[in-house]
Amino acid sequence: MEATIVTDKIKHYPVLLNEIISVITPQHGGTFIDCTFGQGGYTKKILSYKDTNVIALDRDIECEKEADKILHKFPNRFIFKNKKFSQLENLKTKKENINGIIFDLGYSYTQIKDPKKGLSFNFLGDLNMKMGINDFSAKEVINKLEVGELEKIFKFFGEEKEAKKIAVEIVKKRLSKEISTENLVEIIEKTKRKKNFKVNSATKVFQALRIFVNNEISELINGLISATRILKKDGVLAVVTFHSLEDKIVKYFFKSLSENKSISRYMPKVDQPRTLFRIDKKKPIIPSLKELKENPPSRSAKLRYVIKKDDFYKFETDILKKFKYLIEIENFGKKL
Repeated sequence: MEATIVTDKIKHYPVLLNEIISVITPQHGGTFIDCTFGQGGYTKKILSYKDTNVIALDRDIECEKEADKILHKFPNRFIFKNKKFSQLENLKTKKENINGIIFDLGYSYTQIKDPKKGLSFNFLGDLNMKMGINDFSAKEVINKLEVGELEKIFKFFGEEKEAKKIAVEIVKKRLSKEISTENLVEIIEKTKRKKNFKVNSATKVFQALRIFVNNEISELINGLISATRILKKDGVLAVVTFHSLEDKIVKYFFKSLSENKSISRYMPKVDQPRTLFRIDKKKPIIPSLKELKENPPSRSAKLRYVIKKDDFYKFETDILKKFKYLIEIENFGKKL
């Protein structure tokens, strides 16, 4: 799921690769989990160091093709699972210490340009946006949810200022015909008053739909919690985000568990230190000028990481309560 650069040949470009490697230090060996395998950029680099093992997962079954190539080369050091973040703790592997866990929340060029996935507003046809292991598509969302529900999805998941107007126009239009990708783009372009010529008018709505269809909020939150549970002492949890909502969630989770106030005073049975994480770098790591030049899609990438201070499994976090309003919006999908 890593961002890529477009050239005459499609070049795979894992974002902030050198920075990720410097943070998780695979040169010392160990077992690592690549939670967003994609085209395997991080995995390949980690396995290039001896005495390393990688457990990779991705909800997109198409990624298995690339995983099979790596498995052929590293049969004893690599495992791939077609699973979501929320299934991270259920990985059936031998009991190993996990030295590092990586989440790259971007999408690969291959995925974006796959017309069957319908992630891009540049393609014609049905709205899809399912990345795998889904219950419904964007087509069902646009054509079935109520105007107020669509408004909240666009407003909170896409940070779309004209969410209400767009939602109203969608509901009007679908009375006469089913909304397709091109219909949706046309509605958005006609509805939005201010045009940003640097960014397509449909960008925020498509982002919102992708997040909603794939339950990306609850998947990220549950993935972070699960990753923290299985990470060893001194292990590194690293996350690359691409938009402000993702970054807000990751920043809060890391900050809240690295401060004393995050640990409950009402759990005397749990023997845990005063804080769970150590943050070495408070500000996010962003791409270098060299990377930005070679790979413009990396411009919005931010890398945050924490180091786990002890091996304890049980800990308290209020992150589900903090972002309850977003999870409640995701729950609109249960009626589809």
